[in-house]
Amino acid sequence: MNKTIKEHSWIPLILVACASFIITLDSTFMNVSISQVVADLNTNVSTIQLIMSFYTLITAAFMLLSAKLQDIVGKKRLFLIGAVLYGIGTTIAAISTSDTMLFIGWAVIEGLAGALMTPATVSIISGTYSGERRTFALAIESVMVALSAAVGPIFGGIMTTFLSWRYGFACELIIVVFILAMQNKIPNFEPTESKDDLDIAGTIISFIGLVLFVLGVLMLSDYNTTIVIILGLIVLAIFVLFEIRRKRNGKVPLLDMDLFKDKNLRVGSAIILLSYIVMGGGLFAVSVFLQTVLKLNAFDTGLTTLPLTVGLLIFAMAAPSLTSKLNHKTIMAIGSIISIIGCLFLLNEFYLETTMLELMPGMFILGAGLGFIMSLSTDISLTNIPEESQNNASGITTTGQTLGESMGTAIIGIILVLGVIGGIIDAIDTYAPEHIDDVQLYDDIYEDFQKVGNVDDLKAYNSTVVHAADLIVQNAMGFVMVVTTAMMGIILALTFRLDERKIQ
Repeated sequence: MNKTIKEHSWIPLILVACASFIITLDSTFMNVSISQVVADLNTNVSTIQLIMSFYTLITAAFMLLSAKLQDIVGKKRLFLIGAVLYGIGTTIAAISTSDTMLFIGWAVIEGLAGALMTPATVSIISGTYSGERRTFALAIESVMVALSAAVGPIFGGIMTTFLSWRYGFACELIIVVFILAMQNKIPNFEPTESKDDLDIAGTIISFIGLVLFVLGVLMLSDYNTTIVIILGLIVLAIFVLFEIRRKRNGKVPLLDMDLFKDKNLRVGSAIILLSYIVMGGGLFAVSVFLQTVLKLNAFDTGLTTLPLTVGLLIFAMAAPSLTSKLNHKTIMAIGSIISIIGCLFLLNEFYLETTMLELMPGMFILGAGLGFIMSLSTDISLTNIPEESQNNASGITTTGQTLGESMGTAIIGIILVLGVIGGIIDAIDTYAPEHIDDVQLYDDIYEDFQKVGNVDDLKAYNSTVVHAADLIVQNAMGFVMVVTTAMMGIILALTFRLDERKIQ
């Protein structure tokens, strides 16, 4: 390894951070571009949403295998293989002429490439930097992931409104070319295991378990998916037992379960999972409100969520410098409290007449708190892990991150639907109590509410209908904010379980 690169250059950090940025961006910027993609490819919304879900599914399913392949192939080589595949996938996606072509390029090839690169981004940083430099580098990498998730809507809005969604994939290709052109700046890391050490049976079991679990989560809005999630959890439990037994027999496991004995890794990974659920789900719910109720275009939707990005960036950049005065635990606890304040600020801000400006302060506060949490959660998770186990541990943290991103939209989507149903019940109870037992009326209102959303569409109705619709919106988005606040409260409680010592 080049010692000069290791001690003095930030170029390796820049390269892996760029990779983290585009991998996460891929799962967010298309959310505001769906209608244009549907028109361009002559397909339907359900198909595009399915493609988006499969991107997440494939990335999550291969994450643990990718973490182990770092030991067998070498983390730099695996990272570069992933970058080449990503370039191929994003090119195919950019020039897609059909939904099948988009599925192959985006969901399959880019999803696999993202799985190969993601654990390597964390382990390359951990192997390249140490001490305060590692804290700063891991914070930047985490910021890039969170930032791309938050900036995705406005990036997609700009591409969709002024150019085309295809240019979004083209921009990713430019970043891939930059990474490959600068690959010599990334230190070399020799493999520590051979291909004979690969746990094929464990790989298959973990793949099946993760696919079932993530698929069940992504299909939460449908019926009979609980059984899929339960089956996934059962298979994952079998995977855990299989890995424990494999290690006892003196063989190399796909995932060393002994790592979970480290409290910071357990708790830190849970915090990562929950924080990404909060951010991904929160952005989804707010975007739905802005586009379906306020009828904002893709660009204005992204502009409204921009304060969350700004708050996240400012506070995440400040967090590493604060570690010289406060420990990680304290900073993350403060971040949790700030985010809770942001959620409470937004709790009563969603009406038919809400403006963009009324939402921006709460979005900024929520993002600021998440900036403190996300920038330090990976570093504190890995702080007690020995160097030889860093690759395995990075697979755990990045799997939590990926699952959080995929679960956020699905979970908050269900919460949003439940909020709408609760709002309909309150609206009927308030404005038409004589129909409180009319089940058909509930169904009719629910169907109509999905078609009608903003004030202009409701002008044809009387004031009672407008007030009822306003109450439904308040209940739905208010319920989302209550659940989000509760999740941030859980994160706050978890920070108190982290190792209290200041990490140098």
